[in-house]
Amino acid sequence: MANIFDFTGRVAVITGCSTGLGVQMAKALANQGCDIVAIARRQNLLEEVCADIEKNYGVKTLAVQLDITDTAAVDAAIDEIIAKMGRIDILVNNAGTGAVAPAEDITDEQFMNEIDIDLFGSFRLARAVAKKAMIPAKFGRVINISSMYGLVGNKVAPCSPYHAAKGGVVNLTRALASEWGKYGITVNSICPGYFYSPLTKETLDSDFFQANARTMIPLERYGNDGELDTAICFLASPATTYVTGVNLPVDGGYTCM
Repeated sequence: MANIFDFTGRVAVITGCSTGLGVQMAKALANQGCDIVAIARRQNLLEEVCADIEKNYGVKTLAVQLDITDTAAVDAAIDEIIAKMGRIDILVNNAGTGAVAPAEDITDEQFMNEIDIDLFGSFRLARAVAKKAMIPAKFGRVINISSMYGLVGNKVAPCSPYHAAKGGVVNLTRALASEWGKYGITVNSICPGYFYSPLTKETLDSDFFQANARTMIPLERYGNDGELDTAICFLASPATTYVTGVNLPVDGGYTCM
């Protein structure tokens, strides 16, 4: 029986791949033989991530510094990746931000910045990768990283722009899946729960959040490093041919209550 999680020869583009969950997902795919294109804004961190992946997993890597709010730069970056790597099989839209403040105090700038990065940024990358690589190849795996906050509201960390943007990612996933299925492209999203990242560490470490986690999450803990690996490998697998338009919570059960 063929190894259904063999990514040898495949190329994955991962945004927000300088720290946190982006790096973890890149390593999960590299561990299965996938070549990795790491995208983020900080070139020095990208170079470190790529060097580490090449050393430990023996795959090819490419570091691409990119502001995903710049359409022209996104298009140029995808052209560069195709020229250097030859193909793009997998896109993981992981880059994001988070404005935390009561809704009545959120500024227009905060709200629009959230939408521009988390929602429009995901669309910019998906549009460019689909048009330039996946539609011509009649194959692709687009995986948008939304959030459990894209599925529900919350009372403990007011962040209405984040909810709005990630909720948009959830339905953008459905829309793109509907449009691009005829090209052999699947589009799904992962909706992570509480995982540590540079954006979340201070909040998750607070006594208030620690106490609430035990009542809000059926598994009574935050997500650990590596607990997104199975989800990303499943949705990215070339063998996962009949799953599309799905928004998969990986949240310890938070959204089941």
